[in-house]
Amino acid sequence: MEKINGYSKATIEFTLDWQSNGVRHQDSLWTDQVNMWRDCFVPGLASALNDTGEGEAAQARVPADVVPAPYFQNKLVKIRPHQFYAPGSPAKILSPHTGRFYPQGFLHGVSNVFQVSTAPARCVGQDEKLLFDLNHPLAGHDLAVNAKVIQIHTSGVERGGRCEDWLALICENGPGMQARYQNMATDFFRPEGRQRQDEGPDQLFYGGPRMVQHLDSTARATIRDQYARLINPGARVLDLMGSWDSHLPEQLPLQTLTVLGMNEVELAANNKASTTMLHDLNHTPDIPLADNSMDAVICTASVEYLTDPLAIFAEIKRVLVPGGVLALAFSNRWFPPKAIRIWSELHEFERLGMVLEMFHQTGGFTELASLSKRGWPRPEDDPHQELPLSDPVFMAWGKKA
Repeated sequence: MEKINGYSKATIEFTLDWQSNGVRHQDSLWTDQVNMWRDCFVPGLASALNDTGEGEAAQARVPADVVPAPYFQNKLVKIRPHQFYAPGSPAKILSPHTGRFYPQGFLHGVSNVFQVSTAPARCVGQDEKLLFDLNHPLAGHDLAVNAKVIQIHTSGVERGGRCEDWLALICENGPGMQARYQNMATDFFRPEGRQRQDEGPDQLFYGGPRMVQHLDSTARATIRDQYARLINPGARVLDLMGSWDSHLPEQLPLQTLTVLGMNEVELAANNKASTTMLHDLNHTPDIPLADNSMDAVICTASVEYLTDPLAIFAEIKRVLVPGGVLALAFSNRWFPPKAIRIWSELHEFERLGMVLEMFHQTGGFTELASLSKRGWPRPEDDPHQELPLSDPVFMAWGKKA
C-alpha cells in the first residue's frame, strides 16, 4: 500500500476537536491536493502523517496560545453607537445584538480596522458604548487536529508553487462562531428576527407534496451516519417536521418511528414510519405525545422554519425520556419564504450557535455537542453540478438530563 512521504500529494480530511463551556465541537474540512513538500502544517502533524496510508490518520495538539492566534486583550474595543454602521451608510446606524458577529468593517474610527474588512467582530457588551471582541473566534481554545488520509496522489518533481497553511485554512470562515462568549447567552430570539417573508398559513405553502431530496447524497450520508451513532437500536424515535425520508440508516432497527409533518402525501410515502402525524407546530406548538414517550427526537433541515423554537424545545424535552437524545441537522439550503428572518442574516456557523443556544436556554440537556462537515466534492449523482462542493452539514445534539 502506498504511504505518505515528504514529497506526496494527498486528499485529506482535517478535523478540529475543541470544547467551549462544556460543549464538544468537531469541525471537518475536506481538502484536495495537500502538498507534503510545500505546504505548512500544525507543528508535529507533517511528521505524524509520514508513512500513513489511505484510511489512516494522524493527530496533533495545538495549545490556545498558538492557534489561530493568541488571545489579545487589546483586541477588545469600545465604540460609540454612531460608529457602528455598514460602510457607505453612515445615516443608517445599526443596533447590534449581544453575542452576535458582524464584519469588522462596520466599526468606524477604530485603529487598524479598515472598512473593507469582513473579519468577524463580536458584540460582547452594550452600555453607553458598544464593546466588540476582534479576536479570532477560536482564540483562547486548545485544539486537537486530526488528519485522515482519503487518497494519495502520484507526485512529480516540485520546483515551487503556492504554500498553503492548512491550519489557517481549517480555522477560517466560521469555526468558533458556534460557541457562546464566556458562557453568556447570545441574543438570537427577538420577535422581529422570527418574522418570515410569507406569514400566510403554513398549510397552504406545504399543501402540495414535494417528493424531492433537499440535500445531496453525500450530505444525507453524513446525517444518516451521525444519527446511527446517536440513536440506540430498538429506540422509539420522533422525526420532527419530517417527510417521506427520515434520513435514518436502513440497518438501524427501531421499536417505533413517529413522523410529524405538514403534508399527508409525503408522510404516507415514508416506508419506515410506524405512525404519522399531520401537525403544524407553528400554529399549535404542543406535540401530541405523552411525557417521556420517546427515546430520540430528530429534526432534519427544518429547524429554520420554527417561529417559536424555544417553545418547541420545551415540548421536545417533555416527550423525551431521561437520557433521550435530541439531534438536529441542517445545511445552507432552505425555502426562503418560510424561514425565519434571522436565519438568512446569520453566518452559517452562527446558525449552529443559534441551535446550541436553543439547548442552553431550554435547559435540562447535557452532553451538548456540535458537528460541521464542509468541502467534500459534489457527488456525481447530484443534479446541481454547477455547484463544485457538496452541501455542508451542521449538526447539534444533546441528551435530556
